[in-house]
Amino acid sequence: MEFIGALLGYGCGFLTGLACGVLAERRSRTPSAVPDAHDACAAALGAVAHAAQRALLQPLSGELNGVGLAGRYRPATENAVLGGDLLNVADSPYGPRVLIGDVRGHDLEAARLATLTIGCFREHAFTAPDLVQLTRSLDERLAPELDSEGFVTAVLAEFAPGEVRLVNCGHPAPLRIGARLDLLAPDEPGPPLGLQPVPCPQRFRLSANERLLLYTDGLIEALDPDGDPFPLDERVREALTRPTLDDAVEALQDLLTAHTAAPLRDDLALMLCQPGVRAPVPSVPAARGPGERTGGPS
Repeated sequence: MEFIGALLGYGCGFLTGLACGVLAERRSRTPSAVPDAHDACAAALGAVAHAAQRALLQPLSGELNGVGLAGRYRPATENAVLGGDLLNVADSPYGPRVLIGDVRGHDLEAARLATLTIGCFREHAFTAPDLVQLTRSLDERLAPELDSEGFVTAVLAEFAPGEVRLVNCGHPAPLRIGARLDLLAPDEPGPPLGLQPVPCPQRFRLSANERLLLYTDGLIEALDPDGDPFPLDERVREALTRPTLDDAVEALQDLLTAHTAAPLRDDLALMLCQPGVRAPVPSVPAARGPGERTGGPS
């Protein structure tokens, strides 16, 4: 369960060092910078980024207050440093909360913004009384950091008995898996974080025999050799209803690999959730509130 601890501390742990490293590397580009210092800073920054990527590439499997989780992160290229896809979870007093998002771009600046997004989520996820306020806090924090073309698409999910509550900020609609597949799309598309979205909370039924897939556009925009996108069809439903969440996510990735017949062109993040899942899924270490230390990678 080391990766669960790393993920829960992602925004306030070692990836905060990545954000600081990017800022330091930027400052080192001034004319007065010493070349040797610039090289050392860039090397340190690269080492932190690769360490972060190694942690993210490990599968996530666990339980958060009665909600089973299985998550995966796959970079577009094998040797890439972190891109802009992001995942995080919090065991808030209002129910388990999940964040999935996608920062425009794939470079270290995108990784910095992903870090800031997760850090802000963890700062407010335990105290914001609802997803509307949580979304506003994220938007206010990100807006000053984005240039004229920057944005962060995101879905915030909160689990309660028999239902899931969603706020969607310009992100692909979550997929409910049961007897059929249902896209849980907002009534009207909203702008991403950083572009002053008006949070529109929605509530959807989610029973113990149903699952919810949160994903980034690396799934539905993956193309086959003929240029056709990955379809959310009956094969996907069959894959995502396998007995365990981990088996289901692996089966989905196998379908995607067969579809593209080539390396992914975009980063991909997946989070499959199911309420009422307990044994034999191991427990997620309890997330702590703001100001408390969280577990990190061992």
